[in-house]
This record gives sequence, structure tokens and C-alpha cells, in this order.
Amino acid sequence: MPRTPWIHELRWPEIETYLTTQDVVLIPIGATEQHGAHLPLQVDTGWAIAACEQAAAASGVLIAPPLHFGWSPHHMGYPGSITLGADTLRQVAVDVCQSLIHHGFHHVIIVNGNRIANLQPLEIAAVQLQNMTGACVAVADTGLIARREIKALCEAADGGLEHAGEAESAFALFWSPTHVDMTQARPSVSNTTTRSAFDFSIELDPALNGNAVSRFSTPEQHRAATLPDGHIGDPTPANQDKGRKMVQALGENLAAFIEEFRHIPANPIQTNIPI
Repeated sequence: MPRTPWIHELRWPEIETYLTTQDVVLIPIGATEQHGAHLPLQVDTGWAIAACEQAAAASGVLIAPPLHFGWSPHHMGYPGSITLGADTLRQVAVDVCQSLIHHGFHHVIIVNGNRIANLQPLEIAAVQLQNMTGACVAVADTGLIARREIKALCEAADGGLEHAGEAESAFALFWSPTHVDMTQARPSVSNTTTRSAFDFSIELDPALNGNAVSRFSTPEQHRAATLPDGHIGDPTPANQDKGRKMVQALGENLAAFIEEFRHIPANPIQTNIPI
């Protein structure tokens, strides 16, 4: 195994040696966006990093440097949030993957920590890359790859999987406790007059198992709906041990996928570097 899984911490001859026996690479992509008054803006990148590190330890694969920016326009109503345009995110993902494929990483897994929000641009990027290069490219979303295990650890009445709710708070308490202030955590207050039967959260919460549509908010609408803190749900049942178990489940499931994915034959490789 390499002395560190992180590509940017290795010297190029070490990467060249790795590529003589393996061609799998993980690319963690997250976001910088508000997560309520009690959590730091790095939570989504943290999900991706933690999942990659856990899986890399089990599988011996390398990890590309994390991307801390995602598609977060609805969070721009809260200070500090940074968003890429959807097509910018897609193109950045394509450029990073093309660079790695050029070097010989022919099994590429984009690990998305900005649950579902980044998913559409990244899925488009993966389809484009497979067809352009012949490499095997997949997207593993941390909100989906272990949602049953994470859901089972939650106790909040809202299900625990809401934005900056119990699951994300538990994760942050485990992964980055010095940046969490649980004295600011409290159940959110719904500022919407109605709740649709076609709830977006159904996609994240397998227990709901219902019909869903995609609805979108402007930054102003999102802030009005999530005042005063910006989070949704009840983060107060969160604790560090739940977060540890969530990261363990993510790592185990991602490692299992790596073992399956690495055996899928790539097509003849055609590489073009970004210009």
C-alpha cells in the first residue's frame, strides 16, 4: 500500500509505482455551504473525505485532492456559502478525471459529499467521461450509498437525514468536533405554510419510500423557509458515537463497491488532457 492514500501527499514516482498494479482512484467532491448555526460550512466535503479515507484504508486505493466547492445556489442566502455553477462543477469534474485517466487511472469513482445536490452535474460528467475516454467512471453519493445504515442510527422524529439535522450533526461531532457548537443546536421551525406529499427528503430517507419530485428554491426562498438558523430537522439527538458508526458504514459500503467496480473491464482508452 502507498504510505498515504492522498495523491497530493505522494511523490510522482510513488504514483507511477501504484499504477503498475492498480488503476482505481477516488475523487472527493463536497461543498462550502451553511449547515445551520451549529455546524461548519465544510460538512459536505467532510462526508466525502471521511468516506474516501475509510474505503482507501480497506482497499489500498489512492484519493485525489478534495474539491471544496459544489452546486449550492440555494444556500447563498446565508453568509460564507460558495457555489459553482452546475456546468462549472461538471466541467471541473471532467477536467480532473481526464487528467487522472491520462496517467492511467482507468477506474474512477467520484465520491459526492454534497448529498444529491451535486449529483446531477456529476452524473452527467461521468457519462461524458465514459463515452469520451473508455474509462470506467462512477459516482458514489454519501447520502445514498449507506442511507439505510445511517438512517438506522438516527432517533430524531423527523428521521434524522435532513440538512444539518441529526445525521450530519453526528458526523460533524465525530469528524470535526472542534468546529461544532451544539449549544446552538435546536429543532428547526418550519416556515412553510404547506408540506408537499411529494417530499424531496423521500429520496434520502428509505423509510419514507414514497413518491417524490424535485423542487427548487432561490436563496431568498430557502432562507425564509429555514430561518432563523438554516438547518432542517432536529440535530439534538446527535452524538459522536453515532457519527463514528456512520463513517464506518460509509467506508465499508464504498470499499465493497470498489471491489466490485475494479473488476469491470474498461473500454480501449482514449485520453485528452484539458486544454
